[in-house]
Amino acid sequence: MNKHILIADDNEGIVDILKSYVAKEGYVPIIAYDGESAIELFHQYAPLLILLDVMMPKKDGFEVCREIRQISNVPIIMVTAKSEDADRIMGLDIGADDYIIKPFSPGEVMARIRAVLRRIDLPSEDEKNILHYPGLEINLSDYDVKINSKTVSLTKKEIEIFWLLASNPGKVYSRDNLLNSVWGYEYFGDSRTVDTHIKRLRAKIELTEPVGWEIKTIWGVGYKFEVKHV
Repeated sequence: MNKHILIADDNEGIVDILKSYVAKEGYVPIIAYDGESAIELFHQYAPLLILLDVMMPKKDGFEVCREIRQISNVPIIMVTAKSEDADRIMGLDIGADDYIIKPFSPGEVMARIRAVLRRIDLPSEDEKNILHYPGLEINLSDYDVKINSKTVSLTKKEIEIFWLLASNPGKVYSRDNLLNSVWGYEYFGDSRTVDTHIKRLRAKIELTEPVGWEIKTIWGVGYKFEVKHV
């Protein structure tokens, strides 16, 4: 079984701490001190998960995340000193699974890692992982979404949110419900992460002129997938 976790950070002190905690959990840490090395080690080891710093030499974390997301859905947790919403939103929007601000507790980082890895539950071939609605197909096995027979470019998290809502049409999910179901833990902060993903998801969907269904806001509660007609 693959037990490698890639730690990409140019701060040796932080790397040493994370490496120690990762090893104590029974994983095998592999280390990159710049973005180019992170890409090389990703291809070499195909790690189970990536802890990815934003500010690195040669290639920053955003560049590394974008490049990896073109070919893989490996879980990525971004670790950065930047606390601005714009940077957090960018990281999540390009496909990061989580975003941790320095300074952080190593124990919290490991809790996030455990939560992300618990969500990795590859579906069996016998399970039905394709949803169909008028003009819509969501394939969770391939992380592929088609609207009116055209593939829509969505991030991993956007697809997971879309799948969850569409799997239970008419059911209202609060922001906390979505955080716990999609992110896999009680979120340490506000609910803007969910709102940001829903906003981006809607913007991409609306470009394809969908009919017969919509992601609807239930004010003061959350969101639901509503089928207008079949």
